[in-house]
Amino acid sequence: MTRFFQEINDETLRQLPKVAGAYVLVIELATDLTLQNKRFAGTILAKGTYLYCGSANGPGGIAARVKRHCKQDKKPHWHVDELTSNGVGRVVSVLVVPDGNECELRAKFQEPNTVVPVPGFGSSDCADCPSHLVQMRIGWDADFSKIDGGGN
Repeated sequence: MTRFFQEINDETLRQLPKVAGAYVLVIELATDLTLQNKRFAGTILAKGTYLYCGSANGPGGIAARVKRHCKQDKKPHWHVDELTSNGVGRVVSVLVVPDGNECELRAKFQEPNTVVPVPGFGSSDCADCPSHLVQMRIGWDADFSKIDGGGN
């Protein structure tokens, strides 16, 4: 069942489903961030709110992956780790979609004015998505209540 956790805290992290699926992280950057990953080195992400669509199909499912993303102290592995482990960015909310598909979720956030701040970010294994990272523009309200998850 699709569920939006508006606030991330110890209580909500315990409620995350331990099943495979997709998720959308709502990430707040407190200041501008210059990416260091060799593929995106030098790209600057402006202070603001970003949506990152990901999948979790391994042990522990969505719960394990989202909990990892919420930790500040971790060894970088995925592109999004650069946003969530530098002290500048933090996960503030999450939408979880058991049996969901990250690309179908990403498509639901496509609007005529959708900002793709870093082409290819988080979607290096995806042929259809321009990026799995979307920048929320001021005044744009991502209505998570209407997301059905686009399950497989």
